[in-house]
Amino acid sequence: MLPLLKFASDKKEHSLREAVDQLASKFELTEEDMKEMLPSGQQAVFVNRMGWARTYLKQACLIEPTRRGYFRITERGLDVLSKNPDKINVKFLDQFEEFREFRKRRKKDTGKDDDND
Repeated sequence: MLPLLKFASDKKEHSLREAVDQLASKFELTEEDMKEMLPSGQQAVFVNRMGWARTYLKQACLIEPTRRGYFRITERGLDVLSKNPDKINVKFLDQFEEFREFRKRRKKDTGKDDDND
């Protein structure tokens, strides 16, 4: 999640597609890497992970939606980056009440916990 938040640190509005393209390039992912699919075969793994990263960052109020499919970093997101965290994972995001509430709702709706890093 940290690379996505850093990507948004320019304070500009970005689309998820733009973030996927830029971060795939940054991580030097190959075409084969980008085509790796989830077991369901419905979506590429990297795109899926980026989507979840965006959702989690949004639920922690580190980014905000600006319009459909677009987002921008928030002041809270900039504050988090100013502290230079090593990583951002579920455990890190649990410091934010909004994220904890999201997890409670998700756990209630799905019966699953999402403690994976």
